[in-house]
Amino acid sequence: MASVFHVSEDPDIGVFAPKGSGLVWAITAERLPNYLVPRDCPRVTFYALPNTTPADRARYLCGATIVVVIEAAWLVRCEDTALTVYEFDAAQFELKDAIAGYYTTASTIRPIGRRRIERPLDALRERGVVVRVLESLWQLREDVAKSSLGFSIIRMRNAQPPPEGFVSAFEVSVGSVAKG
Repeated sequence: MASVFHVSEDPDIGVFAPKGSGLVWAITAERLPNYLVPRDCPRVTFYALPNTTPADRARYLCGATIVVVIEAAWLVRCEDTALTVYEFDAAQFELKDAIAGYYTTASTIRPIGRRRIERPLDALRERGVVVRVLESLWQLREDVAKSSLGFSIIRMRNAQPPPEGFVSAFEVSVGSVAKG
Protein backbone atom coordinates (compact mmCIF):
# COMPACT_ATOMS: atom_id res chain seq x y z
CA MET A 1 0.00 0.00 0.00
CA ALA A 2 1.43 3.34 -1.03
CA SER A 3 -0.87 5.82 0.72
CA VAL A 4 -3.16 6.27 3.68
CA PHE A 5 -5.54 9.17 4.25
CA HIS A 6 -6.96 11.50 6.87
CA VAL A 7 -10.21 13.43 6.35
CA SER A 8 -10.82 16.80 7.97
CA GLU A 9 -13.14 19.77 7.72
CA ASP A 10 -10.00 21.92 8.13
CA PRO A 11 -8.55 22.65 4.66
CA ASP A 12 -5.21 24.01 5.87
CA ILE A 13 -3.41 21.44 8.01
CA GLY A 14 0.26 21.61 7.09
CA VAL A 15 1.58 19.37 9.86
CA PHE A 16 -0.15 16.55 11.72
CA ALA A 17 1.06 16.12 15.29
CA PRO A 18 -0.08 13.44 17.73
CA LYS A 19 -2.85 14.69 20.02
CA GLY A 20 -4.87 13.15 22.88
CA SER A 21 -4.24 9.53 21.95
CA GLY A 22 -0.58 10.30 21.24
CA LEU A 23 -1.14 9.21 17.64
CA VAL A 24 -1.95 10.53 14.19
CA TRP A 25 -4.67 8.38 12.63
CA ALA A 26 -5.10 7.51 8.96
CA ILE A 27 -7.34 5.23 6.92
CA THR A 28 -6.88 3.02 3.87
CA ALA A 29 -8.40 3.98 0.53
CA GLU A 30 -10.72 0.99 0.85
CA ARG A 31 -12.28 2.32 4.09
CA LEU A 32 -12.09 6.01 3.14
CA PRO A 33 -15.84 6.14 2.32
CA ASN A 34 -16.58 5.64 6.03
CA TYR A 35 -15.10 9.10 6.62
CA LEU A 36 -16.40 11.17 3.71
CA VAL A 37 -18.99 12.87 5.91
CA PRO A 38 -18.53 15.53 8.61
CA ARG A 39 -16.48 14.19 11.51
CA ASP A 40 -19.26 14.24 14.09
CA CYS A 41 -21.91 12.71 11.83
CA PRO A 42 -23.32 9.47 13.25
CA ARG A 43 -23.27 6.72 10.64
CA VAL A 44 -23.49 3.03 10.03
CA THR A 45 -21.36 1.75 7.17
CA PHE A 46 -21.17 -1.79 5.89
CA TYR A 47 -19.80 -4.04 3.17
CA ALA A 48 -19.55 -7.74 2.36
CA LEU A 49 -16.80 -9.91 3.75
CA PRO A 50 -15.75 -13.20 2.12
CA ASN A 51 -17.95 -15.04 4.64
CA THR A 52 -20.98 -12.73 4.38
CA THR A 53 -24.08 -14.83 3.90
CA PRO A 54 -26.21 -14.54 0.75
CA ALA A 55 -29.15 -13.57 2.98
CA ASP A 56 -27.22 -10.65 4.52
CA ARG A 57 -26.00 -9.53 1.07
CA ALA A 58 -29.58 -9.48 -0.20
CA ARG A 59 -31.07 -7.85 2.92
CA TYR A 60 -28.52 -5.09 3.49
CA LEU A 61 -26.45 -4.54 0.35
CA CYS A 62 -29.07 -5.05 -2.38
CA GLY A 63 -26.27 -5.29 -4.96
CA ALA A 64 -24.13 -2.49 -3.46
CA THR A 65 -20.48 -2.95 -2.56
CA ILE A 66 -20.38 -0.35 0.25
CA VAL A 67 -23.29 1.36 2.01
CA VAL A 68 -23.09 4.49 4.18
CA VAL A 69 -26.21 5.27 6.20
CA ILE A 70 -26.69 8.66 7.89
CA GLU A 71 -29.49 10.23 9.90
CA ALA A 72 -31.93 12.54 8.14
CA ALA A 73 -31.06 15.25 10.68
CA TRP A 74 -27.50 15.26 9.26
CA LEU A 75 -28.39 15.23 5.57
CA VAL A 76 -27.89 18.94 4.81
CA ARG A 77 -24.59 19.05 6.72
CA CYS A 78 -23.37 15.97 4.87
CA GLU A 79 -24.30 17.49 1.53
CA ASP A 80 -22.78 20.90 2.20
CA THR A 81 -19.78 20.46 4.52
CA ALA A 82 -16.62 20.60 2.46
CA LEU A 83 -13.92 18.12 3.44
CA THR A 84 -10.22 17.83 2.75
CA VAL A 85 -8.65 14.43 2.21
CA TYR A 86 -4.99 14.48 3.23
CA GLU A 87 -2.69 11.84 1.78
CA PHE A 88 0.30 10.33 3.57
CA ASP A 89 3.03 7.88 2.67
CA ALA A 90 1.85 4.64 4.29
CA ALA A 91 5.44 3.71 5.16
CA GLN A 92 5.28 6.33 7.95
CA PHE A 93 2.39 4.46 9.63
CA GLU A 94 1.81 1.16 11.43
CA LEU A 95 -1.25 -1.00 11.03
CA LYS A 96 -3.60 -0.57 13.99
CA ASP A 97 -6.69 -2.48 12.79
CA ALA A 98 -6.72 -4.31 9.44
CA ILE A 99 -10.50 -4.78 9.33
CA ALA A 100 -11.24 -1.11 10.02
CA GLY A 101 -8.33 0.02 7.82
CA TYR A 102 -6.78 2.09 10.61
CA TYR A 103 -3.12 3.09 10.59
CA THR A 104 -1.33 5.22 13.18
CA THR A 105 1.94 6.96 13.80
CA ALA A 106 3.34 8.62 16.90
CA SER A 107 5.42 10.93 14.70
CA THR A 108 4.66 14.43 13.54
CA ILE A 109 4.17 14.23 9.77
CA ARG A 110 3.36 16.31 6.73
CA PRO A 111 0.85 15.27 4.09
CA ILE A 112 2.19 14.44 0.62
CA GLY A 113 -1.05 15.57 -0.98
CA ARG A 114 -4.50 16.94 -0.37
CA ARG A 115 -7.78 17.00 -2.22
CA ARG A 116 -10.80 19.17 -1.45
CA ILE A 117 -14.28 17.63 -1.63
CA GLU A 118 -16.98 20.28 -1.81
CA ARG A 119 -19.99 17.89 -1.86
CA PRO A 120 -19.16 14.76 0.14
CA LEU A 121 -22.32 12.78 -0.61
CA ASP A 122 -21.79 13.33 -4.34
CA ALA A 123 -18.20 12.14 -3.90
CA LEU A 124 -19.43 8.97 -2.19
CA ARG A 125 -21.89 8.27 -4.99
CA GLU A 126 -19.18 8.89 -7.60
CA ARG A 127 -17.14 6.15 -5.86
CA GLY A 128 -20.06 3.75 -6.23
CA VAL A 129 -21.03 3.96 -2.56
CA VAL A 130 -24.75 3.72 -1.84
CA VAL A 131 -25.85 6.46 0.55
CA ARG A 132 -29.00 5.83 2.55
CA VAL A 133 -30.80 8.21 4.90
CA LEU A 134 -32.89 7.10 7.87
CA GLU A 135 -34.70 9.01 10.60
CA SER A 136 -32.98 6.82 13.20
CA LEU A 137 -29.90 4.61 12.98
CA TRP A 138 -30.53 2.61 16.13
CA GLN A 139 -32.29 -0.47 14.76
CA LEU A 140 -29.97 -0.65 11.75
CA ARG A 141 -27.02 -0.44 14.12
CA GLU A 142 -28.32 -3.46 16.04
CA ASP A 143 -29.12 -5.46 12.93
CA VAL A 144 -25.84 -4.80 11.12
CA ALA A 145 -23.77 -5.54 14.23
CA LYS A 146 -25.46 -8.95 14.47
CA SER A 147 -25.02 -9.69 10.75
CA SER A 148 -22.20 -11.35 8.84
CA LEU A 149 -21.22 -8.02 7.20
CA GLY A 150 -18.07 -6.03 7.80
CA PHE A 151 -19.11 -2.72 9.35
CA SER A 152 -18.19 0.46 11.14
CA ILE A 153 -20.54 2.22 13.52
CA ILE A 154 -19.22 5.71 14.06
CA ARG A 155 -20.21 8.64 16.31
CA MET A 156 -23.46 7.14 17.59
CA ARG A 157 -23.05 9.33 20.64
CA ASN A 158 -24.11 12.17 18.29
CA ALA A 159 -27.19 10.34 16.99
CA GLN A 160 -30.76 11.24 17.81
CA PRO A 161 -31.81 9.53 21.05
CA PRO A 162 -32.97 5.94 20.64
CA PRO A 163 -36.71 5.44 20.33
CA GLU A 164 -38.55 5.07 23.62
CA GLY A 165 -38.30 1.51 24.90
CA PHE A 166 -35.37 0.69 22.63
CA VAL A 167 -33.01 -1.83 24.18
CA SER A 168 -29.53 -2.18 22.72
CA ALA A 169 -27.39 -5.29 22.85
CA PHE A 170 -24.34 -3.02 22.55
CA GLU A 171 -22.81 -0.20 24.54
CA VAL A 172 -24.20 3.13 23.33
CA SER A 173 -21.38 5.50 24.32
CA VAL A 174 -18.82 3.95 21.95
CA GLY A 175 -17.69 6.43 19.25
CA SER A 176 -16.61 3.80 16.74
CA VAL A 177 -16.97 0.06 16.50
CA ALA A 178 -15.58 -1.99 13.63
CA LYS A 179 -16.12 -5.66 12.93
CA GLY A 180 -15.10 -7.97 10.22
